[in-house]
Amino acid sequence: MAVLAGFSLPAALSTLTGNRFPLSRPARLTSSRQFPHRRIVLRLQSRGRSFVGSMFTDEEQEAVVPASVPVRVAHELLQAGHRYLDVRTVDEFNAGHVVGATNIPFMLKAGSGMTKNPYFLDEVSKFFGKDDEILIGCQSGKRSLMAAAELSFAGFTGLTDVAGGYASWLQNNLPTEQ
Repeated sequence: MAVLAGFSLPAALSTLTGNRFPLSRPARLTSSRQFPHRRIVLRLQSRGRSFVGSMFTDEEQEAVVPASVPVRVAHELLQAGHRYLDVRTVDEFNAGHVVGATNIPFMLKAGSGMTKNPYFLDEVSKFFGKDDEILIGCQSGKRSLMAAAELSFAGFTGLTDVAGGYASWLQNNLPTEQ
């Protein structure tokens, strides 16, 4: 078995879930050498709360889980020069978004469901450099975590996830535009 990720799983889960799912013992993510490229899906439930996140990784690269920050901290980072990547659908974005945000959907509408945007990485690379300080947000925080993990794996280093997404941004009465 090969270790899939070069991070401490308890620390990564703590970061991804905002300490809502503490692990009582160490854990590792593993896969068969026969299939080294794997999609890691984390699905946790505890005390009525749940978390789902995923990332792609392989044996030769470390997967780094980007930090998540509350929306008020994200707003301060935005004012300090970070850029905001909104990964919601175009319709969601057009209904209202963080001031100055760039919209590149991580998921696209497909019939009655959603499918991953196959051009997501290419589109992000057109607007952002791999070392840019990027805040990543969606509607509630799930898509942005998946997008941040994928961008991290692709070599983007200045990533920060916006915990709670646009819904939390609105609840905190932070600036928006249409």
